[in-house]
Amino acid sequence: MIDPATASTQESPGRAPSDAVVLFDGKDLSRWVHKDGTAAKWKVENGYAEVVAKTGYINTRDSFGDCQLHVEFAETVPPQGESQERGNSGVFLMGLYEIQVLDSYENKTYADGQASAVYGQYPPLVNASRPPGQWQTYDIVFHGPRFDPEGKLLRPARVTVLHNGVLVQDNAELSGPTAHGQRPPYKAQPDKLPLALQDHGNPVRYRNIWIRELK
Repeated sequence: MIDPATASTQESPGRAPSDAVVLFDGKDLSRWVHKDGTAAKWKVENGYAEVVAKTGYINTRDSFGDCQLHVEFAETVPPQGESQERGNSGVFLMGLYEIQVLDSYENKTYADGQASAVYGQYPPLVNASRPPGQWQTYDIVFHGPRFDPEGKLLRPARVTVLHNGVLVQDNAELSGPTAHGQRPPYKAQPDKLPLALQDHGNPVRYRNIWIRELK
């Protein structure tokens, strides 16, 4: 929850403000676990975490709802594969709503599967991808869905995304959880759930991940 009286301004772009929870500072993945609760098995070195194929998604130990999230990632050099097989990963808000991570620099794929797409629902407004090997940023403002005591949807989820400082999702209203080739409906869920990063078999690197909870 943000307290304007105590929150400090950022000294440099991407630096976590004083009221943020730092989820990954380049040293270890102690704030992350696999689905079965075991310690995250992704590789950590040189200030980044790298996906280790077939180890599975990693999830935050803590749960979050409405938030501002900052994530930095880098794609493989040289590029490997084509379309969805090139640098594929994903940032899953509440473990259900994916902002696609992909090497979309000179790489053709379907529109709502590009980097910074709300996967399967909204293509980005523009392709802001940098060449592989360069660090990229997602700055995400997310407001989760709300349900009444009987499980009826009161408010759909909404998300705004800046990719490398460029607005690519403008308060997009989600139709429900994201999925490949389908549109699952909303189902009643808690106001807070863990975040997740996807293992799609590609060695995507992450660093400097922090989150601010929004009231």
